[in-house]
Amino acid sequence: MGKIVIRIQDLSKDKYVLPGHSACPGCPETLGLRYVGMALEEDSILIIPAGCSSIIQGTMPKSSLAMRVINVPFASSAAVASGIANVKESLKISGIPVVWAGDGATADIGFASLSGSAERNDDIIYICVDNEAYMNTGIQRSSLTPYGAWTSTTVTGKREGKKEMPLLILLHKVPYVATASIAYPLDFINKLRKASTIKGFKYIHLHAPCPTGWRFDPSKTVYIAKLAVEVGAWILFEAEESKVKLTPPSDTYVDKNKRKPLKEYLNLQGRFRNLTDEDIKMLQELVDDSWKLILKFT
Repeated sequence: MGKIVIRIQDLSKDKYVLPGHSACPGCPETLGLRYVGMALEEDSILIIPAGCSSIIQGTMPKSSLAMRVINVPFASSAAVASGIANVKESLKISGIPVVWAGDGATADIGFASLSGSAERNDDIIYICVDNEAYMNTGIQRSSLTPYGAWTSTTVTGKREGKKEMPLLILLHKVPYVATASIAYPLDFINKLRKASTIKGFKYIHLHAPCPTGWRFDPSKTVYIAKLAVEVGAWILFEAEESKVKLTPPSDTYVDKNKRKPLKEYLNLQGRFRNLTDEDIKMLQELVDDSWKLILKFT
């Protein structure tokens, strides 16, 4: 499939996240939800499990999201989306079921239903909004929290690395897997639109730095997200029918000498303030290992 070219002037000007929502200052999820609306417009049915976005949305019938939304229990989002995908024609429901779930609801609590939906190749789009901890319940660690990061349950820093979630889904041999970042909206929108044209299970893993949980100035959300890509800590790629290719600007960072120093990224986040030199060395090794692993698939 050829690349879909998107111009900013062609995107919808409608507001999909309305004023008065209850998100924290600098919240990346409000940015991401805006991009979902701009990409899919009216052609989506959001399935949102417990998490920050279910709080941002507010209490029905009033809502801060100008999109169709179904709120579901933590572990069930992929299962609910699968059900909608399989009955929407008989019920004459239009739209694409789109799961919008955090890292805990994806990689931990909801992994069983997610894996089952991927194995069945259900016709849904699943977006993991990865802020790297259980932010709405008190900043507890998840399996997507990186090594060394402070959380309320890893007060001396997490001792395990981050689960390679996009690659785990890739191994399910689904039609489409991609990573994205709130710092690169056109890339995310392009991947969403491409996913919407593909039949079967589609998975997009969205990097979403959280000012509250990561301990940085709320004005720097997009800067931190961009820096994650520039230091190589977040790799942008997409895979169609298991064929992986890096997407810009990550395709220019295969040579690690072109990346910015990892310390620039770590030093801006209070969750990493207690790192030792050995911790930083370990994090750099984990970044390098992620690159080696993804390049094996390209």
